[in-house]
Amino acid sequence: MKIYQSRSFEKKTKRMHKREKEILDQEIRSIANNPSIGDEKKGDLKGIFVHKFKIKTAEYLLAYRMVGEDLELIMIGPHENYYRDLKHYLKSQ
Repeated sequence: MKIYQSRSFEKKTKRMHKREKEILDQEIRSIANNPSIGDEKKGDLKGIFVHKFKIKTAEYLLAYRMVGEDLELIMIGPHENYYRDLKHYLKSQ
């Protein structure tokens, strides 16, 4: 299994601190081991899974999808305006 990052995902993770990236890496490993860990979305976001987890006290959402055997990490961020931004990003692809 290969893991790909979108440009949006890459930009957000560059700004994270070392400890936050370590937590994120643990969450990505758990997704890779069990891709159905997140909730599959419906409607416009069909085929996209969103996994929720906490870093310190903030809840983060990580959007991903399976492309064949590979895992594509699409977007990460806090809940505020997350789904609006995710829809906008997917339409612009």
